[in-house]
Amino acid sequence: MTVAFLFGALGALALVTRTGCTDNANGLGSDGVPELDYTDVDLGLTQRGPHFDIAYSKNVTALVGKTAQLNCRVHDLGNRTVSWIRHRDIHLLTSGRMTYTSDQRFISVHNPHTEDWILKIRFPQRRDSGIYECQVGTTPPIGHRMFLSVVEPLTTILGGPELFINTGSTINLTCVVQHSPEPPPTIRWTHSDEEINYDSPRGGVSVITEKGETTTSHLLVQRAKAPDSGRYTCAPANANPRSVLVHVLSGEHPAAMQHGGQLRLQYPLSAALLSVIVTLMGC
Repeated sequence: MTVAFLFGALGALALVTRTGCTDNANGLGSDGVPELDYTDVDLGLTQRGPHFDIAYSKNVTALVGKTAQLNCRVHDLGNRTVSWIRHRDIHLLTSGRMTYTSDQRFISVHNPHTEDWILKIRFPQRRDSGIYECQVGTTPPIGHRMFLSVVEPLTTILGGPELFINTGSTINLTCVVQHSPEPPPTIRWTHSDEEINYDSPRGGVSVITEKGETTTSHLLVQRAKAPDSGRYTCAPANANPRSVLVHVLSGEHPAAMQHGGQLRLQYPLSAALLSVIVTLMGC
């Protein structure tokens, strides 16, 4: 009876707070200004249970073969258990710090001084892409789903696998890196398996790289000669390398030859800009 009376009194207090103890049908205060309509009064009686911090529990894009981590941040966890479930086959992967799968690539990581529960996947493959759920053992359980996308960056050299060019023309090789979660930190160019030296006595060799969602690297070799023939390889730091075989010819005109030494570009850096750069370098 006492508890019922207490809640009844609190309800009446909330009602008084909303109405101001007035019989005001039009919602106007004594000064004629509309009163605020308090649709919810927090009396401090609600206890918050475990809840997810969405800002720190996001979808992840990872590279094939590079360790992937899905992070789940849970506030006010208390003594509940956090589990990770793979939706593809509704498979319980981990519970707490324990692993419940024979696939030892999956590991649960938790630092007791944080609220983060991490599912670590070693050597991920494209088949590992899909929905993973971080679940808290409340009654009923609550969960937050995240999508893991495992991608393999694609490297291409435009015009390959073979290019033919006249002696004295400019070799213009364009390497394109796509589907990478982040731009490659570096892109190495090699000629016949030796890294190209842009400061060599030969001169006239330069590289121009544009990083972005699609990264392009342009290798320019001016005044091509027979020794410039051979295999050129573009090797991004976070993607597979790609090669092209270049033939520097005298007087022959194969159908696949670059016209005037310039390959038509399909990516952001325009052919006109490259032509200007080549001209300036030749001065």
